[in-house]
Amino acid sequence: MRIEFILNDQPVSVECSGSETLLSVLREHFGLLGVKEGCGVGECGACTVLVDERAVNACLMAVGKVRGRRVLTIEGLAKEGKLHPIQEAFVDFSAVQCGFCTPGMIMAAFALLKENPAPSRQEVIEGLAGNLCRCTGYHDIIRAVQKAAAQLRKG
Repeated sequence: MRIEFILNDQPVSVECSGSETLLSVLREHFGLLGVKEGCGVGECGACTVLVDERAVNACLMAVGKVRGRRVLTIEGLAKEGKLHPIQEAFVDFSAVQCGFCTPGMIMAAFALLKENPAPSRQEVIEGLAGNLCRCTGYHDIIRAVQKAAAQLRKG
């Protein structure tokens, strides 16, 4: 089956089974290794991507469901070699530790800040609740998201 969609602002087409997971197609057909498989059951958030600006677990979504839609991965955030403010904030606040959860965490934060550009600390916590990190106490991650929110509001 041929599936066409917009991936990181570029039209793409892939020949595959429509029931393959979006996660496997992004990694295996497009080489986008920032999308991680942590649990495979939608519990950890390591595979978080945006589909039409909404955070989804790529491990749970059949690729056939993205036909004609917009998919954004961590690889699509940086523009012209410049990190997105959320990525910069994660670096600045050392919110990356081992880095395995970081792409999914950043994508969840991106979706949160699209919906709520000035979240409270509690709203950041709730917005990232579907993303697990085994290395941090989340404090630096929360601070990074709040810093990125402030930067994005400034323009």
